[in-house]
Amino acid sequence: MALEVPYRSIPDMFFKRVAATPNGQAFAVPNADDTGMVWHTWAQVGERATAIAAGLRELGVGLEDRVAILSGTRFEWVLADLGINCAGAATTTVYPTTEPEDASYIVADSGSKVLIAENAKQALKISGVETAVTHVVLIDGPADAGATPPQLTLAELEERGAAALRAHPKLIEEVVASIGPDNLATLIYTSGTTGRPKGVQLLHAGWTWEGVAQQGLGLFESSDLQYLWLPLSHSFGKSLLCGIIHVGVPTYVDGRVDKLVDMLAVVRPTLMCAAPRIFEKVYNKTVTTALAGGGVKAKIFHWAVAVGKQKVALEQAGKPLPGALKLKFAVAERLVFSKLQTKLGGRLRVLVSGSAPLSRDISEFFAAANLPIMEGYGMTESSAANFVNRLDKLKIGTVGLPLGDLECRIDADGEVLLRGAPVMRGYHNLPKETEEAFTEDGFLRTGDIGELDADGFLRITDRKKDLVKTSGGKYIAPSAIEGMFKAVCPYTSQAVVIGQARNYVTMLISLDEDAIKGWAANGPLSGKSYEEICGAPETEKLIDGYVQELNGKLNRWETVKKFAILPRDLSIEAGEITPSMKIKRRSVETNFSEHIDKMYAGSLAQI
Repeated sequence: MALEVPYRSIPDMFFKRVAATPNGQAFAVPNADDTGMVWHTWAQVGERATAIAAGLRELGVGLEDRVAILSGTRFEWVLADLGINCAGAATTTVYPTTEPEDASYIVADSGSKVLIAENAKQALKISGVETAVTHVVLIDGPADAGATPPQLTLAELEERGAAALRAHPKLIEEVVASIGPDNLATLIYTSGTTGRPKGVQLLHAGWTWEGVAQQGLGLFESSDLQYLWLPLSHSFGKSLLCGIIHVGVPTYVDGRVDKLVDMLAVVRPTLMCAAPRIFEKVYNKTVTTALAGGGVKAKIFHWAVAVGKQKVALEQAGKPLPGALKLKFAVAERLVFSKLQTKLGGRLRVLVSGSAPLSRDISEFFAAANLPIMEGYGMTESSAANFVNRLDKLKIGTVGLPLGDLECRIDADGEVLLRGAPVMRGYHNLPKETEEAFTEDGFLRTGDIGELDADGFLRITDRKKDLVKTSGGKYIAPSAIEGMFKAVCPYTSQAVVIGQARNYVTMLISLDEDAIKGWAANGPLSGKSYEEICGAPETEKLIDGYVQELNGKLNRWETVKKFAILPRDLSIEAGEITPSMKIKRRSVETNFSEHIDKMYAGSLAQI
């Protein structure tokens, strides 16, 4: 059955929300000393977004023109994004941690006419680069009167817009009426296998579909209080904004991840969506704190987790809980799990995990603590939210059931194929890549290998693409990083980046025998065998210098945190490389699993 979407565009959906609940709580921000929240009503948000939209029109921004946002998650990001869409334009999103080279490429390639930057430091990322930007708007700090392109503050942009609206009160109303479902709403850049970002064109039709599809799942309710910290530059964050607007979910916005745990106790949300890395951090802290207590405390913790997991196993199997187990769990919750629940604010009703695979161990732990995580699945090319578990239909190890009327098909090679309203129009200025992304009958090739069970739940089993995705939700292009390292380090034979569903990136390195023996001949390792040289501390120190040099060229989330020097080179005979010298990643990871396990030892606390 087709999902009925009663909106023409995001602005249409937004202004209908403003009209329906003008005095309702929309978005909150932390107060000055982080002891509480300051709320903004939907009417207030509507007024500011309209002023920003009018201000952008005054700067020459028109239908489907791009306006880039280079900022961390904050209330002003939401206002800017809504203002851009209400001006008829499309938001180009740029992570604040993106290095200048990639940031300037995205702004230039997108053809963005205006850049809204968090501060002068972020604005500098496009300095000296030829772009279509005519104006830079600063959220924080004063504008530089002599800057090129010209700068103004967000407040000044709003003042310009307010003046334009006094002269033409129906300016934005008329613009909004001209925006249709097939107009471009967002341009989000995602890394390709070459490492060069590709602009994903997402339409108003897909985002309004996302808003409507998120209602009725039991996850988003207007009575909830959501904690939104996710990067709004990511499609997951944008998808949530659409659900917030359609359902009318009061939402606290605060992108300070270092303040997340502390502010949970202040905000006391009922709903939070996150990437797996956040759940990993909470898990690690909980486990290590409990075990550090030692003695009786550690034993009680182990017992409580075991009881909780017994309960979860029976629930997953659809079996009733024996009375004795119910009593044990009540004790476990009082002694152990209630403390974790309190630490997270004490009112969490729904936790949702997306943007990367969630460890089954962590999912089972949270479910045992009576904090079940609804894992979901999607990709930037399909507006992020495509599948999700429900509170009353949770299958740990799957990403749940499809949203709305989204079509899913498993191809002959196991690849997950998707078709429906949230799927992208294509890649910006990349017709060949766009054509390759779709089947002849219009299904999007996700690059993920998966299977649908008899109940329609999707399980992702592998990645078809050569990209890896960290548990923080970031895509990494291994071949690009490996190529850069080989260019940096003259002693390298092969390099294999590891990071899929992991909380940081590592690398396996094999050394060129002749080159490293030549280096060793001039020092204390002279006369040692190749294997001895590879295992020597002096060699590790040498290679570490090159790894740090590599890291200086990478975005923060791509940096290699640990590496292992292999005792031998990769070989065709061991099935690790092809005759044409292409790395067979799965074989390498299998053959050197012990080295990989050592690099991730302690990344998740052991119970």
